[in-house]
Amino acid sequence: MKVSSHHELFADFLADTLPIGFEETDNGFIIRSEEELDTIMWGLEQFAEALQKALGKSVEVECTQKKLQNNDWVESYKNSIEPLVIDKFYIHPTWSDNHPNLINIVIDPALAFGTGHHPTTASSLRAISQYVKKDDRVLDVGCGSGILGIAAMKLGAVVDACDTDPVSVENSIKNAKLNNLEFHSIWEGSASNLDEKYTIVVANIVADVLTFIANDLKKVMAEDGVLILSGILDKYEEKVLNAYKDCKITQRIAQDEWVTLVLKREK
Repeated sequence: MKVSSHHELFADFLADTLPIGFEETDNGFIIRSEEELDTIMWGLEQFAEALQKALGKSVEVECTQKKLQNNDWVESYKNSIEPLVIDKFYIHPTWSDNHPNLINIVIDPALAFGTGHHPTTASSLRAISQYVKKDDRVLDVGCGSGILGIAAMKLGAVVDACDTDPVSVENSIKNAKLNNLEFHSIWEGSASNLDEKYTIVVANIVADVLTFIANDLKKVMAEDGVLILSGILDKYEEKVLNAYKDCKITQRIAQDEWVTLVLKREK
């Protein structure tokens, strides 16, 4: 399926609706199932129509179905996943070879959202590449596939992670093992009620959640800590910044309609 806009909202809808996984592409999604997908296609069209009414702007969705032999779609799927170079990192699936000169991150793209292809993940990785140093304490809030925490561990950081989705926690652990790594601590839940202080706090979620959990994130930052916020549509940037008025912008990374903010405390 192809969507014209609001990629992340459709991803959330699919994650909440589908009993099976899905693959995210640059302009849409691929859903694979042995069952008919007519009901899902109808639901997507209804969701697009409701979204269009709520936003007052055109939202287009194009759904197509193909029947393939199992061996055909497996090979097609593998061929569709391209390795990525993002700053110091080379992100590739399990069936691709390591890069000889970059920091390799192996991610099974079937496990969870977060393979580096989405602008929010890519921008977060760029920020991590710049700011995370050896022996830093890092907290990844809303860890998803675990890719951001894995990137930080590859740079020598000690990483804790959490997600309110138990599947994401499980997948983060699996992806860490693919890279011969282990989270210092990982749990289902949020960053509230933590006594730890972290050099780097990263949260790639959505604007409304970043606003809601602002105090929790700031509370766990070390005095000279860095806060990396991503998942922000540019039209909601000011709303997010209003919740972090006691922080200053160190860097703003924009890609397409998405913004990642690197913040430090005002002194």
